Amino acid sequence: MNRWHLLQKKALWSLFTIAFVIVLNFFLFRVLPGDPARAGIKDPRLTPETIEALRTRFGLDKPVINCFKTINPLVLGACDVNPLETQFVIYVKNLFLGDLGVSYYYNRPVEDILKERLWNTILLIGLGQILAILIGMAYGIFAAWKARTVIDYGALITGLIAWSLPTFWLGIILLFWGSSHGFPISGKSTPGMSSYPLMMQIGDLAKHLFLPTVTYTIVYMAEYMLIMRSSLLDVLSEDYILTAKAKGLSVFQILKDHALKNGMLPLVTVIAINLGYTVGGVIQIESVFSWPGLGGALYEAVNRTDFPMLQGAFLLIAVSVVVANFIADLTYSYLDPRVQTG
Repeated sequence: MNRWHLLQKKALWSLFTIAFVIVLNFFLFRVLPGDPARAGIKDPRLTPETIEALRTRFGLDKPVINCFKTINPLVLGACDVNPLETQFVIYVKNLFLGDLGVSYYYNRPVEDILKERLWNTILLIGLGQILAILIGMAYGIFAAWKARTVIDYGALITGLIAWSLPTFWLGIILLFWGSSHGFPISGKSTPGMSSYPLMMQIGDLAKHLFLPTVTYTIVYMAEYMLIMRSSLLDVLSEDYILTAKAKGLSVFQILKDHALKNGMLPLVTVIAINLGYTVGGVIQIESVFSWPGLGGALYEAVNRTDFPMLQGAFLLIAVSVVVANFIADLTYSYLDPRVQTG
């Protein structure tokens, strides 16, 4: 199987997975308890007429699918209607038109809200991932090179401790530390900072990013370091590495030309999976530092039974995971040509 056929096969499976997620994504949130027409408006004075008007406005008066009977007909609708006028068909049709719906709570297009929150999350996890990958890989390579020494044992203990720390607990500890050292502890920017010069705005953003980024980096750096160390130790014990040493190659040449490509295979998988899932927002970090990202939006949408927001956010997460795994497969075929013949 050549690379082109491998690419086609992986692309078809990715599309099939996304199609399955679209269907699952729609029905999954309709088992949540509560009335979506009332969840976003905490007003006990709502009259039955007003609630019904809200259901009609958001399309909740239509059945989920044709002849779908439920114990809560006020939310999911009745039976015996035009199949093209059900919530599921309308959802799929709008999705293909690029319309993710209107948030019940914000009364704004879901696409606009996700764009705002997504860029905040990408800013946080992008910087954190880059630092975690660079530091974790370098630390793991160095520990494997100095195997069974004090440096290796110190790296192993440090990595295990950092990886086992609860993310929210580490965030709270850094939050207390940052508050006593002049770092902002919540939000993305200082109120009124938009009227200041651009460089001051960038500096303010960097200060707000520091603590959540450090929290993210410590947790994922430890994971990458441990995986890189373990994988590289296995590779360095192979016979072809011994042959390379016998030829008189330097440690740098052995690592660069012979060990790193094979040693990075497990790390590529973990990084790809982490990148896909973290697009959904590191909810614990965003909650501790009140960072206005996608994780906070998901938490709010669950509490408010905001179907369009939940559907849009989880579809975005699913597509991110599928695309990340697709990229990981392609990277695998580059690092290990044997994959192309599998």
